[in-house]
Amino acid sequence: MALSRLRITTRARSEMIEITSLVREAVQQSGAREGLCCLFVPHTTAGITINENADPNVARDLLAQWEKIAPTDGNYLHQEGNAPAHVKASLVGSSEVLLVERGDLVLGTWQGIFLCEFDGPRQRTVMVKTVSG
Repeated sequence: MALSRLRITTRARSEMIEITSLVREAVQQSGAREGLCCLFVPHTTAGITINENADPNVARDLLAQWEKIAPTDGNYLHQEGNAPAHVKASLVGSSEVLLVERGDLVLGTWQGIFLCEFDGPRQRTVMVKTVSG
């Protein structure tokens, strides 16, 4: 088993940053040929998802829809000013599990891994645990 921590600097309040190549590199450095890659974001205002990485409008559409669900100017009881970020992070989730075959991630043709920032800009961590099996 190998654990890597990716440090990602976000630049906007809400954004999706593709991290597929960084995760792929961590898996390859682990030496695992077959197994699982577990991703975890230890933050309450960020998430991780797998979605299309070919058209940047997909990420823009997702961000726009999440904003409609949890608008920045909504009426929230949480007074720190980041309540919508908590809602969006809960919708997206804080983890993903991927298969590893022949030392590489198993992803569909158009799939990429994204860190979803909802309360930036910040320094974020993505934990990558590769388990051989």
